[in-house]
Amino acid sequence: MLNNLKEYNRKIRQDLLIEYQGLNFYTTWGLFSPRTIDDGSRLLLDHLELEPTDDCLDLGCGYGVLGLCMARSAPQGHTLMVDKDFVAVDYAERNCRHNKIENASCLLSNGFKQIPAQQFDVIVSNIPAKVGKEMLYIYLFDALDYLKPGGAFYIVTITGLRLFFKRGFSEVFGNYEKIKQGKTYTVARGIKQ
Repeated sequence: MLNNLKEYNRKIRQDLLIEYQGLNFYTTWGLFSPRTIDDGSRLLLDHLELEPTDDCLDLGCGYGVLGLCMARSAPQGHTLMVDKDFVAVDYAERNCRHNKIENASCLLSNGFKQIPAQQFDVIVSNIPAKVGKEMLYIYLFDALDYLKPGGAFYIVTITGLRLFFKRGFSEVFGNYEKIKQGKTYTVARGIKQ
């Protein structure tokens, strides 16, 4: 019995590999959605508008799905991927190297705290639902500061937070656009005027 448990433990500790849109992502237990690309990220990527020269930021990058897809879609720009979890940043860096994406980099940062003073054309985030309204407002204000004029902050969140973000974007950005609402997730954006 003990040998079977040890073998099971060894197997579940191995890295997982996910293929999505021609990219391969190594991931592991303890990171968000380790078995498959989550439905919210898929919905956001399906409705994200990028130019080839866009400089992008993936806020809360996890193992790098949004950031690496953006880097590939904006090959003449640069994509910065940040997360407060050092394991996530380690896997995002690994996935960047594995997929040979040279126009992306990773940084350990709690929100925008460690991001150098620069501005982006596009910021995306798969917003965590349980960080509290204060933190969600901090994300909105910081995103506005880090966007170039005309830049967009795209979010995907559980649909239950849709009205909160409609109000928050309207207050902070002066505008709000619901791009796609599903049963579980909503994709929205604000544009810096």
